[in-house]
Parts: sequence; structure tokens; C-alpha cells
Amino acid sequence: MNETLQRDEEVLLASLDDPGQFSLLVEKYQRPFLRVAYGVVRNPQEAEDIVQEAFCDIYRNATKFKKQEGASFKSWAYRVVLNKAISHYRKLKRERERFTLLEPDHYENLGVDEVLSTALDQKMTAEKMLDRLPADLRRVVEAYYIEDKSYADIAREEKMSLSTLKMRLFRAKRMMKELAISI
Repeated sequence: MNETLQRDEEVLLASLDDPGQFSLLVEKYQRPFLRVAYGVVRNPQEAEDIVQEAFCDIYRNATKFKKQEGASFKSWAYRVVLNKAISHYRKLKRERERFTLLEPDHYENLGVDEVLSTALDQKMTAEKMLDRLPADLRRVVEAYYIEDKSYADIAREEKMSLSTLKMRLFRAKRMMKELAISI
């Protein structure tokens, strides 16, 4: 086995007793992790935030790291960074899409009638899709996306676990994609 990889795993475990040891991993992997995160989000400040969060997750989950055939600390840590970066990118993308509709430049070349017509068409399409969802799925979609409630609040109100709520939202989104094609 490569001595460096074994050393990384030992440093990770040693850092649980002596947190100062973790700085060795930070020094070694910070630049490569920044390159990975930047490759996804294309923003240096966002990449730094992602890497910092990833290092925190790596440290917090150090006991969950299990040595497996073909998997090392390095591959596990890179996966943590990549997953963080992808999640962050998706969140930024959703926010950009949400706020694009509010920006005046978006409507600059359109007349007021066209803007209102487009907004009305979108609202009617969304309402048609919601009407076609089963009641249990419709309630969670409306609570999360329209009323902007947290997972915890919705789960408590609907008397279900978070995993059940997430599965219902997943099924609802899948159904709505299928409905969007047919409408």
C-alpha cells in the first residue's frame, strides 16, 4: 500500500484526539480541493467556502471513513468536496432561475402584455400540474415550494418522517416533469 495514503488515513484518525493534526491534511489537500470546487462553481470565493465546508464535514465524519478495496482517504475526501460543490452549484442555479424572472432586463424587450401573458400561462400550467397530483403529494409541494416551509415544519404538520417527506417531494417532482410534457 502506498505509504502516503496510509499516512493520510492515520493523520485523519489521529486528528480526532489531537485536532491540530488535521491541519496537515488541510495543507496537503487545500489547493487540489480548491481546483475541484472551482471547476464546478467557477467562482473563487464560492470555491473557498465549499472547501472549508468540505473540510469540516471530513473532520466531523472522520469516524465514518472506512478503508475499502480501491478506496482511499484521498478518493473519499475528493468525493466529499465534489458532492459539496455540485450541491452548491445546483442551489446557486435554482436561486438564479428564481430571481431571473424578477430582473427588469429579462423583460426589457418584451411588451407589458407579453410579460403578463407569459406569467399567466406559467401560473395556469403550474396549477394544472398541481391539480393532477394526488392530494398527499400536492400538499407537500405547495407547502415546500409555494409556502416556503422547511422540511422539518412540513414533516411535523403532515406527521411523517423527513425521509418520507423527501421521497414524496421526489415523486411529486418526477410526476410534474411527466405532466409538463403532456400539458
